[in-house]
Amino acid sequence: MDFYRNLKVSDWASLIPFGIACVAVGFGVKTLIDKKLGGPVNPAIRKEESKVVDSLDIEDLGNKAVFCRCWRSSKFPYCDGSHNAHNTVHADNVGPLIIKKKE
Repeated sequence: MDFYRNLKVSDWASLIPFGIACVAVGFGVKTLIDKKLGGPVNPAIRKEESKVVDSLDIEDLGNKAVFCRCWRSSKFPYCDGSHNAHNTVHADNVGPLIIKKKE
């Protein structure tokens, strides 16, 4: 495996286009996978935190509470209807989580 020690500078230079092609293919595959699987779920909410966690006492909810599940609400964790625009743009079907007292 000492063949790489015998390579001349011109031999190494001839490998540069192959290396660039490998990087380009890798980047292209990653881009396709990202587009197929999607990017981050959370586009902008509290990104400085390592994990977004909210906790509420059930007594504080009142008769009904509507929670965001699309991560686009300006009132997060509560829903503000932002999922409607998200669904239209991305052909998605996400909606809120609604919690209410039994009648």
